[in-house]
Amino acid sequence: IRIDSVHQGDMDGEKGVYHINVVDEVTQWEVVASVGKLSEFHLVPALEEMLTQFPFRILGFHSDNGSEFVNSQVARMLNRMLIKFTKSRPRHSGDNGLVETKNGAVVRKQMGYNHIPRDYAQLINGFYGEYLNPYINFHRPCFFPVSVIDRRGKLKKTYPYKEVRTPYEKLRSLNDAREYLRPGITFQWMDAIAFQMSDNEFAERMVKARSNLFREINRPLKPVA
Repeated sequence: IRIDSVHQGDMDGEKGVYHINVVDEVTQWEVVASVGKLSEFHLVPALEEMLTQFPFRILGFHSDNGSEFVNSQVARMLNRMLIKFTKSRPRHSGDNGLVETKNGAVVRKQMGYNHIPRDYAQLINGFYGEYLNPYINFHRPCFFPVSVIDRRGKLKKTYPYKEVRTPYEKLRSLNDAREYLRPGITFQWMDAIAFQMSDNEFAERMVKARSNLFREINRPLKPVA
């Protein structure tokens, strides 16, 4: 999996909320969470909870060189979960390009760029867990690359429309896909989630929930009596 953090801006010296984005490089299964601070106290429990939301076993964890992920606390957590850690090379931003692309296409598209106070992290997490994460994994199609050899004998990546599918559909299409699932997770259980609503119905539900979220975030504070 590829991981990165997205900061929701500063205002008047006050730090905004941080979004943590985690994307699987094979299926593009994605889990987004929110924390008030990038300290070990806030981040490590959030990461552990995020990793359990993936329906399959995780073998590797890749980040950039940010200290929020490259530290002893995260290393101990990954060692306990038997997950191998790697990090990007210095001055090679493309090493983590997949999740950085998703930062814009998913996180920024849903949350925008305006400052959101960090006190709303828990409220945003509720929206992510109930609405956004199920939507992007079961109902939002993604392009998947196919490598071909061009006329000059060079390897080239193409993105054919026939390979457009949701992360869940990509997971189901893998050979021996059941072998990768975590204990207690079945495709029958995930089918019930995927087919409970159509893609458009779930998108409408998610957009309505996002509107309610921002209405709560932008609600004027009541004056103190």
